[in-house]
Amino acid sequence: MFVKSLLVCFLAATGIAAISPSSLNSDLTILIHNDLQEERSPRARSGILLLDPMPLEKAIQSCQGIGEKLWSIETGVSNIRNDLRYLVYQNRRKRSQRYWIAPIHGDPSAVDADGTVKKVSPHSDLPVLCTQSAPYSTPDYQDTNSTWQITVNSNNDFITGIRDRSSFRFLGIRYASPTKRWEYSQLYKGDNTKASALEYGSTCIQGSTGSEDCFFLNVWTPTLPQSKRLSKAKLKPVMLWIHGGAFTSGAGSDTLFDGSNLASRGDVVVVTINYRLGTLGFLALDDGETNGNYGLADQITALEWVRRNIKDFGGDPDRITIFGQSAGAGSVRALLASPQAKGKFAGAIMQSNLGGIGYGTTYSKYYTVAQEVDVLGKNILKLTNCSDADSPIECMRTLPATTISELGTQARYVIVDGKYIEGPELDLTNPEATANVPLMIGTTRDDGAAMIGYPTSDENIQQFLNQSGLPSSGLNSLFPIPSTSNKTLDIFNTTARIATDGIFRCIDQATGCSGFNNRVFPEVFYYEFNRTYQMQDWSPNSPTCDAPISSEYPYGDPNQEYFKCHSGELYYVFGNLLRKGRPLRDKYDLVFEQYVVDLWTSFARTGRPTPDWGFLEARGYTNTIRQVELSGNWAPFKHGKYQMHRLQSFSKMADLDERAQCNLLQLPLTYFD
Repeated sequence: MFVKSLLVCFLAATGIAAISPSSLNSDLTILIHNDLQEERSPRARSGILLLDPMPLEKAIQSCQGIGEKLWSIETGVSNIRNDLRYLVYQNRRKRSQRYWIAPIHGDPSAVDADGTVKKVSPHSDLPVLCTQSAPYSTPDYQDTNSTWQITVNSNNDFITGIRDRSSFRFLGIRYASPTKRWEYSQLYKGDNTKASALEYGSTCIQGSTGSEDCFFLNVWTPTLPQSKRLSKAKLKPVMLWIHGGAFTSGAGSDTLFDGSNLASRGDVVVVTINYRLGTLGFLALDDGETNGNYGLADQITALEWVRRNIKDFGGDPDRITIFGQSAGAGSVRALLASPQAKGKFAGAIMQSNLGGIGYGTTYSKYYTVAQEVDVLGKNILKLTNCSDADSPIECMRTLPATTISELGTQARYVIVDGKYIEGPELDLTNPEATANVPLMIGTTRDDGAAMIGYPTSDENIQQFLNQSGLPSSGLNSLFPIPSTSNKTLDIFNTTARIATDGIFRCIDQATGCSGFNNRVFPEVFYYEFNRTYQMQDWSPNSPTCDAPISSEYPYGDPNQEYFKCHSGELYYVFGNLLRKGRPLRDKYDLVFEQYVVDLWTSFARTGRPTPDWGFLEARGYTNTIRQVELSGNWAPFKHGKYQMHRLQSFSKMADLDERAQCNLLQLPLTYFD
């Protein structure tokens, strides 16, 4: 009972309610074959907890200290063989390494990576395999019982989260101190207190909900180190997610972005963040003080928090990949351009970045302060009755936050403020001006179909294009209108194609090409989703973005034609189809989801999206092995050969789409040169 007594003494002395890696004097790693099937997986009960080498008695007591027991061979060695072989693949253990398991017939027993069990001396220092019985969490419930709580000493605080079946979860960690409205966020530093990370923090004000004190981030990790001096070899790559929502809505606490599956299957640390939105996050005035980009600055503050503290959660601060979708992709683009963010991340993924024409331009071309004042600022001051105040900004600071966030006009533009953003757009001609990191970028096939309405029966194509803010003349030769019995669908079809090319595809293809040709990005990997699964609570122009339903496919047949719309990749990227309660539509949905998660996390681990063959074999990811065999490696851009990876049931490399159409829209591959 000596070790258990030590644990009790440690907890009593520090006032910490939960076990910690330090109290156990061991790293803690969750090893589980995560096939993204959640509790319905045939291997759902096969997870184990790995502890550092120690004698048998201490191993037994340490497992008990975290509410577990030594793993039993009766569970079946086939269930953990891949987990142990993955440790060999990582060079963390030799193949012959033995691990403590539950005694067999009373004899001290250990197993190696091949599943061979032998009797060993109880005094041997061996790594420990504990059971992993923590329950699965769901979007609506997580078990925060003290049995599953775990505490990490980080940022000068004792932060308590939980362990669930797949990962360690720390929700609602403060990264910035509360600040005065329209002042830039400052990095939060703890004061040696206990901090709960059992629930998400407040979302940022949007409409009538949220709080101005919303500077919180969330961490999901497969491993927790017991020492701040953890070797670089043990640290995991980090994926920092920036949510979309037009810079006016969204939150890092959206359960769609739960990072548990991404972290567990991909062996990465996942972070999601909040940042200030709308007028409270992006207001700029011509007073020499209110320069905008408060929300962008929040993202950089959160990034800095991660760089300083993520080692305490097993993450490598030198291998941070920032990724985001829609306005989140626009944020990634701005961070690539920001001198304040340069050198703070190692890779970038832009999913459905907007630009080009119409509505999309404001996500890739940045207003000056004067332009924002003319376009939005004057109207916001008028709506708040602060135009003639001695200090308009102080006048607006006296108003309730919801009064500002519920105005019909919202500031939402990245601004050339001279500090966070210095130029009118991402400079893709000068490697010195832009972060030099590998880039993954792409769209869904019909991204723009969600950015337009639906034509009425009495509208023609020119009227509908004008209504949609798109060019309406000289396009018929390359954007012909289909001729079917459904005339409104024909008009929608052509308009969606123009919107997709003009707002998404052309600008993103040009971004990749100029960035690669001008040696801004060392490698560029381009994609297009030709299989999507539209979000349940956001499906514009429904049911056009949904796979057609039939008696054979009651949830939709994704092998038939449908519009592959904006945000239709998000379930797949986070591996959360089943977690979010979405039914598998056909036999490929799960396989495709596994493949996408493996691509995205491979990019974070290695800078290349095609997973390492040894990684896939060691982890037993046979579905992705088969997908790679069929589709080949995802090739980066090469001079004179610009190809994308078309992501579908059987993915393949293909030439970039719509180049003639992009030329017609005056958005050629050389647009930024």
